[in-house]
Amino acid sequence: MITEGDRIAVGISGGKDSLTLLYALSHLRRFYPNHFELEAITVDLGFGNMDFSAVSRLCEELNVNYTIEHTDIAKIIFEDRKESNPCSLCAKMRKGALNDAIKKLGCNKVAYAHHKDDVVDTMIMSLIYEGRFNTFAPVTYLDRTDLYVIRPLIYMNEADVIGFVNKNNIPVVKSSCPADGYTKRQYVNDLISDINKDAPGVRNRMFTAIQESTLKGWDNGKQ
Repeated sequence: MITEGDRIAVGISGGKDSLTLLYALSHLRRFYPNHFELEAITVDLGFGNMDFSAVSRLCEELNVNYTIEHTDIAKIIFEDRKESNPCSLCAKMRKGALNDAIKKLGCNKVAYAHHKDDVVDTMIMSLIYEGRFNTFAPVTYLDRTDLYVIRPLIYMNEADVIGFVNKNNIPVVKSSCPADGYTKRQYVNDLISDINKDAPGVRNRMFTAIQESTLKGWDNGKQ
Protein backbone atom coordinates (compact mmCIF):
# COMPACT_ATOMS: atom_id res chain seq x y z
CA MET A 1 0.00 0.00 0.00
CA ILE A 2 2.74 2.45 0.94
CA THR A 3 5.95 2.90 -1.05
CA GLU A 4 9.01 5.11 -0.63
CA GLY A 5 8.27 8.80 -1.15
CA ASP A 6 4.48 8.56 -1.11
CA ARG A 7 2.55 11.69 -0.24
CA ILE A 8 -0.70 10.39 1.24
CA ALA A 9 -3.88 12.36 1.80
CA VAL A 10 -6.24 11.25 4.53
CA GLY A 11 -9.85 12.30 4.07
CA ILE A 12 -11.09 13.45 7.48
CA SER A 13 -14.86 13.51 7.99
CA GLY A 14 -14.43 14.01 11.72
CA GLY A 15 -15.85 10.56 12.44
CA LYS A 16 -14.22 7.77 14.43
CA ASP A 17 -12.94 5.83 11.42
CA SER A 18 -11.07 8.62 9.63
CA LEU A 19 -9.55 9.96 12.85
CA THR A 20 -8.38 6.48 13.84
CA LEU A 21 -6.74 6.12 10.42
CA LEU A 22 -5.03 9.51 10.74
CA TYR A 23 -3.73 8.65 14.21
CA ALA A 24 -2.46 5.25 13.05
CA LEU A 25 -0.69 6.52 9.92
CA SER A 26 0.90 9.45 11.74
CA HIS A 27 2.48 7.06 14.23
CA LEU A 28 3.38 4.53 11.53
CA ARG A 29 5.72 7.13 10.03
CA ARG A 30 8.06 6.66 13.00
CA PHE A 31 9.11 3.12 12.17
CA TYR A 32 7.77 2.21 8.71
CA PRO A 33 10.69 1.25 6.41
CA ASN A 34 9.35 3.37 3.52
CA HIS A 35 9.39 7.12 4.15
CA PHE A 36 6.06 8.84 3.43
CA GLU A 37 4.32 12.16 4.09
CA LEU A 38 0.77 12.86 5.25
CA GLU A 39 -1.82 15.52 4.49
CA ALA A 40 -5.17 15.63 6.33
CA ILE A 41 -8.11 17.06 4.38
CA THR A 42 -11.69 17.76 5.45
CA VAL A 43 -14.37 18.55 2.89
CA ASP A 44 -16.72 20.90 4.74
CA LEU A 45 -20.15 20.23 3.25
CA GLY A 46 -21.43 23.63 4.37
CA PHE A 47 -23.96 22.78 7.08
CA GLY A 48 -22.65 25.72 9.05
CA ASN A 49 -22.57 24.08 12.48
CA MET A 50 -19.63 21.71 12.14
CA ASP A 51 -16.72 22.58 14.44
CA PHE A 52 -13.43 21.01 13.35
CA SER A 53 -11.24 22.91 15.83
CA ALA A 54 -10.60 19.74 17.88
CA VAL A 55 -9.50 17.95 14.72
CA SER A 56 -7.18 20.84 13.92
CA ARG A 57 -5.60 20.56 17.38
CA LEU A 58 -5.18 16.81 16.95
CA CYS A 59 -3.40 17.35 13.63
CA GLU A 60 -1.05 19.82 15.31
CA GLU A 61 -0.26 17.23 17.99
CA LEU A 62 0.38 14.60 15.31
CA ASN A 63 2.46 17.00 13.20
CA VAL A 64 0.20 16.62 10.16
CA ASN A 65 -0.79 19.55 7.94
CA TYR A 66 -4.58 20.05 7.97
CA THR A 67 -6.66 21.57 5.18
CA ILE A 68 -10.39 22.33 5.25
CA GLU A 69 -11.99 22.53 1.80
CA HIS A 70 -15.17 24.62 2.09
CA THR A 71 -18.07 23.76 -0.23
CA ASP A 72 -21.80 24.42 -0.73
CA ILE A 73 -22.65 20.74 -1.17
CA ALA A 74 -25.25 20.73 1.64
CA LYS A 75 -27.08 23.71 0.14
CA ILE A 76 -27.08 22.22 -3.36
CA ILE A 77 -28.42 18.85 -2.22
CA PHE A 78 -30.90 19.78 0.51
CA GLU A 79 -32.04 23.28 -0.50
CA ASP A 80 -31.57 23.68 -4.24
CA ARG A 81 -32.22 20.13 -5.44
CA LYS A 82 -34.17 18.87 -2.39
CA GLU A 83 -32.87 15.34 -2.99
CA SER A 84 -35.03 12.62 -1.45
CA ASN A 85 -32.10 10.17 -1.66
CA PRO A 86 -29.13 12.47 -1.11
CA CYS A 87 -26.32 10.03 -0.28
CA SER A 88 -25.21 9.03 -3.77
CA LEU A 89 -24.97 12.57 -5.15
CA CYS A 90 -23.37 13.83 -1.95
CA ALA A 91 -20.72 11.11 -2.11
CA LYS A 92 -19.86 11.99 -5.72
CA MET A 93 -19.63 15.72 -5.03
CA ARG A 94 -17.66 15.20 -1.83
CA LYS A 95 -15.24 12.85 -3.58
CA GLY A 96 -14.77 15.36 -6.39
CA ALA A 97 -13.96 18.16 -3.97
CA LEU A 98 -11.61 15.89 -2.04
CA ASN A 99 -9.75 14.79 -5.18
CA ASP A 100 -9.32 18.40 -6.28
CA ALA A 101 -7.81 19.28 -2.90
CA ILE A 102 -5.59 16.19 -3.00
CA LYS A 103 -4.13 17.12 -6.37
CA LYS A 104 -3.50 20.73 -5.25
CA LEU A 105 -1.48 19.40 -2.31
CA GLY A 106 0.61 17.20 -4.59
CA CYS A 107 -0.47 13.86 -3.13
CA ASN A 108 -0.28 10.64 -5.14
CA LYS A 109 -2.38 8.51 -2.82
CA VAL A 110 -5.49 8.93 -0.69
CA ALA A 111 -6.21 6.77 2.35
CA TYR A 112 -9.82 5.88 3.07
CA ALA A 113 -10.86 4.67 6.52
CA HIS A 114 -13.00 1.73 5.39
CA HIS A 115 -12.79 -1.14 7.86
CA LYS A 116 -13.78 -4.81 7.73
CA ASP A 117 -17.45 -4.12 8.48
CA ASP A 118 -17.61 -1.61 5.61
CA VAL A 119 -16.28 -4.22 3.19
CA VAL A 120 -19.05 -6.66 4.08
CA ASP A 121 -21.76 -3.98 4.19
CA THR A 122 -20.80 -2.83 0.70
CA MET A 123 -20.92 -6.39 -0.61
CA ILE A 124 -24.44 -6.95 0.76
CA MET A 125 -25.59 -3.57 -0.58
CA SER A 126 -24.31 -4.61 -3.99
CA LEU A 127 -26.22 -7.89 -3.81
CA ILE A 128 -29.48 -6.28 -2.68
CA TYR A 129 -29.53 -3.12 -4.77
CA GLU A 130 -27.42 -4.04 -7.82
CA GLY A 131 -27.80 -7.80 -8.12
CA ARG A 132 -24.07 -8.50 -8.21
CA PHE A 133 -21.32 -9.74 -5.90
CA ASN A 134 -18.97 -6.79 -5.51
CA THR A 135 -17.14 -4.60 -3.00
CA PHE A 136 -14.11 -2.32 -2.94
CA ALA A 137 -10.52 -3.60 -2.89
CA PRO A 138 -7.67 -2.86 -0.46
CA VAL A 139 -5.92 -0.84 -3.19
CA THR A 140 -7.59 0.84 -6.18
CA TYR A 141 -6.11 2.93 -8.98
CA LEU A 142 -8.20 5.85 -10.23
CA ASP A 143 -7.04 6.45 -13.78
CA ARG A 144 -9.08 9.64 -14.26
CA THR A 145 -7.29 11.40 -11.42
CA ASP A 146 -4.07 9.36 -11.42
CA LEU A 147 -4.51 8.57 -7.72
CA TYR A 148 -4.20 5.37 -5.75
CA VAL A 149 -6.82 4.70 -3.08
CA ILE A 150 -5.51 2.68 -0.14
CA ARG A 151 -7.53 1.29 2.76
CA PRO A 152 -5.14 0.51 5.65
CA LEU A 153 -7.92 -0.40 8.14
CA ILE A 154 -9.53 -2.99 5.88
CA TYR A 155 -8.79 -5.91 8.25
CA MET A 156 -9.85 -4.00 11.37
CA ASN A 157 -13.26 -4.61 12.97
CA GLU A 158 -15.47 -1.60 13.67
CA ALA A 159 -15.65 -2.67 17.32
CA ASP A 160 -11.87 -2.31 17.56
CA VAL A 161 -12.08 1.20 16.06
CA ILE A 162 -14.66 2.17 18.68
CA GLY A 163 -12.45 0.76 21.44
CA PHE A 164 -9.41 2.63 20.13
CA VAL A 165 -11.28 5.95 19.96
CA ASN A 166 -12.62 5.57 23.49
CA LYS A 167 -9.27 4.51 24.95
CA ASN A 168 -7.33 7.36 23.35
CA ASN A 169 -10.00 10.08 23.71
CA ILE A 170 -10.01 10.84 19.99
CA PRO A 171 -12.10 14.02 19.36
CA VAL A 172 -14.93 12.72 17.16
CA VAL A 173 -17.06 15.36 15.41
CA LYS A 174 -20.76 14.52 15.17
CA SER A 175 -22.16 14.74 11.65
CA SER A 176 -24.83 17.38 11.03
CA CYS A 177 -26.22 15.62 7.97
CA PRO A 178 -29.99 15.02 8.35
CA ALA A 179 -29.58 11.67 6.57
CA ASP A 180 -26.99 10.42 9.05
CA GLY A 181 -28.14 7.11 10.55
CA TYR A 182 -30.93 6.68 7.99
CA THR A 183 -28.95 5.45 4.99
CA LYS A 184 -29.03 2.20 3.03
CA ARG A 185 -25.63 1.40 4.51
CA GLN A 186 -27.00 1.73 8.03
CA TYR A 187 -29.97 -0.46 7.08
CA VAL A 188 -27.62 -3.19 5.79
CA ASN A 189 -25.38 -2.89 8.84
CA ASP A 190 -28.37 -3.39 11.12
CA LEU A 191 -29.60 -6.28 8.95
CA ILE A 192 -26.29 -8.15 9.27
CA SER A 193 -26.31 -7.54 13.03
CA ASP A 194 -29.79 -9.10 13.22
CA ILE A 195 -28.66 -12.13 11.18
CA ASN A 196 -25.66 -12.51 13.48
CA LYS A 197 -27.99 -13.10 16.42
CA ASP A 198 -29.15 -16.36 14.82
CA ALA A 199 -25.87 -17.14 13.04
CA PRO A 200 -22.98 -15.80 15.16
CA GLY A 201 -19.86 -15.04 13.16
CA VAL A 202 -21.74 -14.41 9.92
CA ARG A 203 -19.87 -11.18 9.17
CA ASN A 204 -16.49 -12.92 9.42
CA ARG A 205 -17.69 -15.69 7.12
CA MET A 206 -18.90 -13.13 4.59
CA PHE A 207 -15.51 -11.43 4.73
CA THR A 208 -13.81 -14.77 4.13
CA ALA A 209 -16.04 -15.31 1.08
CA ILE A 210 -14.81 -11.98 -0.28
CA GLN A 211 -11.16 -12.91 0.36
CA GLU A 212 -11.61 -16.21 -1.45
CA SER A 213 -13.49 -14.68 -4.37
CA THR A 214 -12.18 -13.63 -7.77
CA LEU A 215 -13.00 -9.96 -7.19
CA LYS A 216 -10.40 -7.63 -8.69
CA GLY A 217 -7.78 -6.54 -6.18
CA TRP A 218 -8.43 -9.22 -3.62
CA ASP A 219 -5.83 -11.64 -4.93
CA ASN A 220 -3.27 -9.34 -3.28
CA GLY A 221 -5.46 -8.71 -0.25
CA LYS A 222 -5.52 -12.25 1.09
CA GLN A 223 -3.70 -13.10 4.27
